[in-house]
Formats: sequence, structure tokens, C-alpha cells
Amino acid sequence: MRDAKTDLEYVATTCPYCGVGCGLNLVVRNGKCVGVEPYKRSPVNEGKLCPKGATCWEPVHSPDRLTTPLIRKGDTFEKASWDEALDLIVKKFVETSDAFGPKALGFQVSCRTVNEDCYAMQKWARVAFKTNNIDNCARICHGPSVAGLSLCFGSGAATNPFDDVLNSDLILLWGSNAVEAHALAARRIVQAQKKGARVIVLDPRYSPTARLADEWIRLTPSTHIALANSIMYWIIKEGLEDREFIRNRTKGFEDLKKTVERYADAESITGVPTGKVREFAREYANAKSAVIIYCLGITELTTGTDNVRSMGNLAMLTGNIGRPGTGVNPLRGQNNVQGACDMGAYPNVYSGYQKCEAADIRAGMEKSWGMPAGSLPDWYGVTLTEQIDQCGDPIRAMYILGLNPAVSYPDSNHVRASLDRLDFLVVQDIFWTETCEYADVVLPGACFAEKDGTFTSGERRVNRVRKAVEAPGEAKIDYLIFTELAKKMGLAGFDWKTGKDVWDDMRACTPSMRGVTYEKMEKPESVHWPCPTEEHPGTPILHCEKFACADGLGNFFGIEYRPPAEVADRDYPFTLMTGRVIFHYHTRTQTGRCEVLHYEVPESYIQINPQDAKELGIKNGEKIRVKSRRGETITKARVTDEVAPKVLYMAMHFNEGANNLTNTALDPLSKMPELKHCAVAVEKIREA
Repeated sequence: MRDAKTDLEYVATTCPYCGVGCGLNLVVRNGKCVGVEPYKRSPVNEGKLCPKGATCWEPVHSPDRLTTPLIRKGDTFEKASWDEALDLIVKKFVETSDAFGPKALGFQVSCRTVNEDCYAMQKWARVAFKTNNIDNCARICHGPSVAGLSLCFGSGAATNPFDDVLNSDLILLWGSNAVEAHALAARRIVQAQKKGARVIVLDPRYSPTARLADEWIRLTPSTHIALANSIMYWIIKEGLEDREFIRNRTKGFEDLKKTVERYADAESITGVPTGKVREFAREYANAKSAVIIYCLGITELTTGTDNVRSMGNLAMLTGNIGRPGTGVNPLRGQNNVQGACDMGAYPNVYSGYQKCEAADIRAGMEKSWGMPAGSLPDWYGVTLTEQIDQCGDPIRAMYILGLNPAVSYPDSNHVRASLDRLDFLVVQDIFWTETCEYADVVLPGACFAEKDGTFTSGERRVNRVRKAVEAPGEAKIDYLIFTELAKKMGLAGFDWKTGKDVWDDMRACTPSMRGVTYEKMEKPESVHWPCPTEEHPGTPILHCEKFACADGLGNFFGIEYRPPAEVADRDYPFTLMTGRVIFHYHTRTQTGRCEVLHYEVPESYIQINPQDAKELGIKNGEKIRVKSRRGETITKARVTDEVAPKVLYMAMHFNEGANNLTNTALDPLSKMPELKHCAVAVEKIREA
């Protein structure tokens, strides 16, 4: 839409930050983004934005943008032509594959770029190199959601839309600081609260979200399973379970019942008084429509998948699933973390979660992609964090799209040393990041404002992303880079010219999304998958009549509590938790270039309880040294009783920050590293 009087053009698109999927208008003048205006037709955010969304246009024309391919020459990088850079990539990847096989290559896909880029990259990797070593950064945020919800319900996605909380009478936020991390989803929760819904927050920290709640229940960090089991014990003990739902729609209840009998009193583990647990159990079970909303406080642990399954157990036990106002809903932290998984950028599934191990599915994909029968592999590929561990042997060449693992992955020192062991590394991004330092080729991609495509939000709503301006210099739209790589290798099936071409390619081989067309997505409300036909309206609420499991039944699991991989001890007496702040996004590649956001939080800090600060002689605002078994960081102390004694909280966004300290120990099921819990020591920095 263009305003003739002001010569301003308004381009409706989707915010490039968290997974809520807010609609907004990019304001364009003379080919440049100059601001953001509300897009009030979006049913997600109704024209409202958080500080990040309101400033999302600022990094688009930053002078720091990558504008030309770069090739390493010794210790420096030199500008190169696209042909030179792409020819080198093809040469090195083909040589590596020929010499060492498909398991010698690693591909890491961003959750911050459009679906079309994610699909294009995983298709190129699989068609060109017959590898399943493809993963995305959901692995270090909501990999346990995909695994855990799939095991419980047969589908690894949120069950209900954000605005469905308006139908709830009880909203349980567990391990989620939605006010800061998902502000417009939190707005819906506040709207529901004003309608009469009761909001309860379970969190070790008195977060901004806990402050808005009707009740805050503090638990000892990483004791979610013990608390959930204790809640379920009391629900069953008092006969408050939904017996009809359990009988008709689930299996495994006896296993669950037997397990939770050992958790009548879990106060010594969780720190929550048994009387409070019993009171909460009654309230949750007696609610007409209760919804569980959770985030990384649940998932980023070595028990992440079991934590998610515990959420599923609790919902099924009370019949709070498959109806308006109920469900189990992970809040996705990145704009396309749902979509990257949906597109098959995963080591064991193709698009739409079609399993690589199934011979009939592989045969169907080979036919769709024009490949010889039997050419696609059936093995489970190497996950994102495992790829880092395997750098140098067996993985010798790696391609990273829009990720900054040198800052965002756990144990940064280990990550950087691992990347240094690769024979060849390609980084494709919009800015020079810390990870680029380890690359052999750096390619300039296009940001969200410079391409047509889609993001899939945390509620499974597929939202349009529309091109507003041209990419700077020689930067290219990312899916077209993969088109050119495929052409240089003589591969068929990559002759895309537009985002719609890529999307239609994906739809053709993805039954659950066949009906999600660009035409349908022109409407502000767009479409929720699954949507199997063009006549289908989409599916806002999952599991209404049966679960997505093969037999249609939901699965209960008896899950025992187990402690984190690393607990506080004499040498490292503090427990460190990590999280987000409202003004920044991941490694600040974008938000760090927004003047207002940088002004609000320009450097890292750590929250410490007043009792601990007094014992250590630490004053508010003072620089302190924090050490773990893996590294150390210097940061600023914020003295506050938001955290309990011997518990610390640090934002994840800063270089030389939290991930110098965090643990690489993995959840055995989802391979999630334990980013939310590690043991650290704190030192006051004495003046020389």
C-alpha cells in the first residue's frame, strides 16, 4: 500500500524476532526502510508490538551488513565474486563427500530465516550429498518439545493458538517469562486474566511474568518432574482425575499411577511445601479449562524431553487437551523455530515430520525430488551440538546458515576450538558474527525485509513475509544461493525463482501442508497446519477427537525425577540459570544495532541474592568474576531478591557471557544441552 501524499509505502509482513508471529507494516521511502507502523488486521497482536518489533527495521540498512562474498586468504578475508565463492564451496564439499562419505559433512540451519530457505538448504544437502547430518537451532531451545510432545500426543507442536487462552479459566505458566520473551503472547494472558482467568506461574525466579500472576510458586531449579509427579499424585489420591478421558483416549495410566505414588511428599526435592502442592493439584484438576504454557525453563535441561512429557501427563490426567482453553503450548523463542523443524531441517525427518527411517516415505521423497530409488539414507543424522563435538573427525566440512554458535551454543570455548578443527567452513549470514572468524567462505544473505517467504509461529500459524526493499550490494536471497549451488552441481529440481516456487515444491511432498497455499496466506489470519487439502480450513486446535499417534491414543509415561547433570558443590557453590531480556534477541546480531535497545541493556549482568552479595562483599553494579568448570566471564552484579540464595540468573545474549560457563551435557532423548543449569563460583574482583 502506498500513500501518495507522503510517498510512503506500507508493506505488511511478519516480525523477525520471537515465535509469536506479530504482524507489522514496514514503512518504505525511496527504497529504504524508515520505520514500522501497526498492522491492526493481524489477529495475533492487533497492531501492538514489543520494543524489538517496533525497532526491527533499524538493522536492515546498517552499514555493517555483509555485501559481498568473502574468501579466507591466510589470516585475512578477501572479496570474491559469487562464481568464485560458490565454485569453491562445491569443490570442497564434493571432495570431502567423495573422500570421506556423507557423514563427513554437517549442515546447520537457522530458525531466524524464512521457511523457504530452510527447506532449500535441507533439500540441497540431502539431494546433493545423501546425508541426514542436518539440524537447526531448535535443538538448543525446543528440541525437547518436538520429542516430548510427539511421544505423548503424536505431534511435536503447540496444541492451541495464543488467543485461545481467552477461553481458559486457569492459565499455568511453567518455566516461562513470557512478559519479556513473548510479550504479545503475554498480552493475551493479561486479557484472559482481566476476563477472570486465574494465572499461576511456576518458576525458580520472581520474573516480570511472576509479578503479574495471581500466584507465584517458587521451586528449586530443575526439579520440574518431581513437582509434576507430586501434583499428579494428589490429583489421583483425591480422585480428581478425568477417568472417562483416561479410559477412552489414553494408554499407560497404570504406569504413571505407580510412578507418582513415590512423590506424595517431594518438598525436599522441589522446595514447594506439600500443602501448597496439594492445594494447586485441586485447583488445576477442578478447573473447567486449564492450559499449560511453558518455555525454556522446561526444555533446556538434560531432562528436557521428560519435563515436556510431564506436562503432557498432567494435561491428559485431567482431560485438559483437545478443547478450547486447554492444551500444552510451548512458547517458541525464535521467529521460525517451528518452521525450521516443519521444513525437515532435522536429522531424522523430512518436511512435515515424515520419518527418514520409513522406506515408503524415503521412496516418496526420492520420487518427488527426482532421485534414483534407494539413494536417500535411512540413518539418524548427527544433531547440532553433536556436530560441534565431531568437528575434525568425522565431520570435516560444515555449512552454517544464519547461526552464531561461537556465542549461542553451550561452552563457547569448546565450540570455538571445535570450529577451528574443520577443514572447511561456510557461514551464510547478514552480518559478520563471531562465528565468521572461523570460516573459509562467508556469504552475504538477505534479511527478512528483502525476500518473499513465510515464518511459522509457535501456534502453527504460517505467516507471510513480504519483500520491502532490495538486499545491499551483492547480497542474495538465501534460497536462491542454494539454487545456484545446485545448478553448479547439475542437480535437477532446484529451478526456483520465487519464494512461492520453493513453497509449492515443499507442499507437493508434504501431506500435512498441502493445503497451505500462498493465496490462503494473503488473509491476515492465514492458516494453521495441519491443512491437508486446499479446501481444508486449517487446524487451530489439535487432538480434538483423537491424538496424532498411530492408534489415536495419547501416551502416559511414568517418569522418575533425576537431578541435573551438574549440581552445586563446595568448589562451585552457586546454581546458574540463563534466560532472555525483553530488549535483546539471541546474540544481539540485530538488536545490538538498534540504538534504543542497546541503550536499555548495553552489557551483560548477573542477578545475585542480597544475602549472597553481602557474604561476598559485592555491591550492586559492581563487576564480578563468575567461573564454571568450562570457563569464566566478568559481568556486572545486580543484587536482587528475584533469585533465591545460591541461585544466579544471567541473560544469554552477550559475547563472552553466559555460554562461557554453560554445560554441554545432553538430554539422552532430544540431545538438548543443559543450558539452564550449571554450577559456578563467584568472586569479587579486588583492585590491584
